[in-house]
Amino acid sequence: MLAIRRALILGRMKRIVNRRVRRILALSSAGVALLMALFVLVPPPSTAQPKVAAAAETATAASAKRFIDDANENLRRLGVASSTAEWIKNTYINDDSERLAAAANDALLGYMNQAVRQAARFAKTPADADTRRMLLLLRVSSSLAGPSDPKLRLELTTLAAKMEGLYGKAKACGHGVGQGGGEGAGKPSGKDTGKCLDIEALTVLFQKSRNESELRDAWLGWHRAVRDSRPLYARFVELANQGAREIGFADTGVMWRSAYDMSPTDFEKETERLWQQVKPLYEQLHCYVRAQLVKTYGKDKVPPEGYVPAHLLGNMWAQEWANVHALVEPYKGQPTLDVSAALARQKWDAVKMVKTGERFFTSLGLDPLPATFWERSMLVKPRDREVVCHASAWDVTMNDDLRIKMCIKPTEEDLITIHHELGHNYYYHSYFKLPALYQAGANDGFHEALGDALALSVTPQYLKSL
Repeated sequence: MLAIRRALILGRMKRIVNRRVRRILALSSAGVALLMALFVLVPPPSTAQPKVAAAAETATAASAKRFIDDANENLRRLGVASSTAEWIKNTYINDDSERLAAAANDALLGYMNQAVRQAARFAKTPADADTRRMLLLLRVSSSLAGPSDPKLRLELTTLAAKMEGLYGKAKACGHGVGQGGGEGAGKPSGKDTGKCLDIEALTVLFQKSRNESELRDAWLGWHRAVRDSRPLYARFVELANQGAREIGFADTGVMWRSAYDMSPTDFEKETERLWQQVKPLYEQLHCYVRAQLVKTYGKDKVPPEGYVPAHLLGNMWAQEWANVHALVEPYKGQPTLDVSAALARQKWDAVKMVKTGERFFTSLGLDPLPATFWERSMLVKPRDREVVCHASAWDVTMNDDLRIKMCIKPTEEDLITIHHELGHNYYYHSYFKLPALYQAGANDGFHEALGDALALSVTPQYLKSL
């Protein structure tokens, strides 16, 4: 039975959120306003786009190393400016913070565009292994390539900032939202309640409610709220693909698939090979869960064949299924762990939950989190402003400036997520002294793999010991 519960967590394999970007700072309203004002009035040197060395310099091993040394210095400076602006934007969503983030990201992408073009002259130049590796990473490690046209590049970064703001502020409002209904399944949708639920409230609703119509209304309501991103995203993809083509890739997808030390075609083949290994387990799990949900909600709400309705899996994105364990456990009445109830009963708060995560890592012989982590992280949702509650881990200044951004609730899901996010932080901690081009995961997927490996180490025995 516990094996089934743990298997449900394999729903994480469907996570599509890429958390490469570092984030967040819990500043007071006045403090953020002052910081943003200073940012606008006196742009720090780090936001000024540096000039890339002239292409006329002879391409030698020595000049290639000088080029990479300069690139690492500039990428660190521009990266810190970008990450700082992103942190403020994520923890203080408004037009000003979105504009500042767009400008900082524009400077970073503009420099990257120049640097990648200039690096092409060293393609056949003999150089040491580190220089050759960093020349490759310069080309493939960015998650986004901006067009060379400054106006189009600023449009790209502005769209990115706007979409993240829409995501962070989105609420489900209107018909049937927040009507309650307790454990009853299949009740008709209520009238317009006039209530609006943000993502934090929706997360709790999806964890606890078994009212199909309430969940459906909430799911549809939230998705309606973010539909304004559709045209923005279409244009964002168009501009991103243009930027990728300008540096030699067919599109952004090919650029992403080029960062795994194999060709994009080989990467697709390897992904398919791995998926075929997991697919039999996933299909059996999917079929079993669907059959159990049919018993709860009825065939009119859950088709006996085909897809499982996303709003009935206990999570807004259907990426984590453990919240429906009570509906699908195969052996009723057997001993189990109700971690969320125990956390609430024992009055665990956000700090205690994160401290527990830290002890997990220090018990492995790793370092305690730096004092600045506790001063700068956002662990709960502020009362005075909109923020992006989606959990993420950061090293804002690329110098062991570790932080997490979460709106923590005393639930098992959040306790596991904390271990996942701290896994990212401890990875940042392991490489913060390296050059900027080496301050990243081994590839795009490695950070998430590391975080989930740690999250899966949160075993029933470990939870019981807590």
